[in-house]
Amino acid sequence: MSDASCALHLERVCKRLAGHEVVHELSLQLRAGEVYALLGPNGAGKTTTINLILGFLAADSGCIEVAGLPVAADPLRTRAKLAYLPETVMLHPHLSAVENLCYFALLGGQHLSTATARQLLSEAGLQADAHERRAAGYSKGMRQKVGLAIALARRAELLVLDEPTSGLDAAAANDLSRGVRTVAQRGVAVLMATHDLYRVNDIADRLGVLRAGRLLAEHVTAPLTAAQVEALYLQQLAA
Repeated sequence: MSDASCALHLERVCKRLAGHEVVHELSLQLRAGEVYALLGPNGAGKTTTINLILGFLAADSGCIEVAGLPVAADPLRTRAKLAYLPETVMLHPHLSAVENLCYFALLGGQHLSTATARQLLSEAGLQADAHERRAAGYSKGMRQKVGLAIALARRAELLVLDEPTSGLDAAAANDLSRGVRTVAQRGVAVLMATHDLYRVNDIADRLGVLRAGRLLAEHVTAPLTAAQVEALYLQQLAA
């Protein structure tokens, strides 16, 4: 059993798919308010790890807990404790950001006022003049910000992001980084699977390097420059 303060706990998790072990004895922990960047090339096991945490796949062995609850035993309750932000956030195109946020909150059994929805959207970094515009005209960065607001509205204890900055220009990626830090400041733990080495030290508290389903190394990011993050990553992959 994990420490009660852990928002996410994986202990020696293994998973085989199509006869291949894609996650091997993976162990990691995230505490409230911590941002963790999971780095790795395509095929490293990042997406499988996310699907295991979400309960979409069952681990062959090991333990996964979200907010102290075992995913294997109670996937519905654990999903209620987390929010998931995929690479492409799907919104109802004919609804505004406020309407989308209120709709998704209702799906989770929560009623939001327009004022609260606007506040959450602003905290997530969406400009005020976009709150009432139809989502059909949103850029990817704008949709990601609505996704962050949905996580705030859900009062999730864990936010899982899959390649959140992929396809974003520098300004949009910077905005998203600020939004993620805002979410973390609210006490939400954030697990971010990413290829974006150059933003890791700005957004994450710790990083882990995953290769062939194995966690090769973990580092605290505060002392590291972007160049040092890249060098550590390449060194681990070459080892």
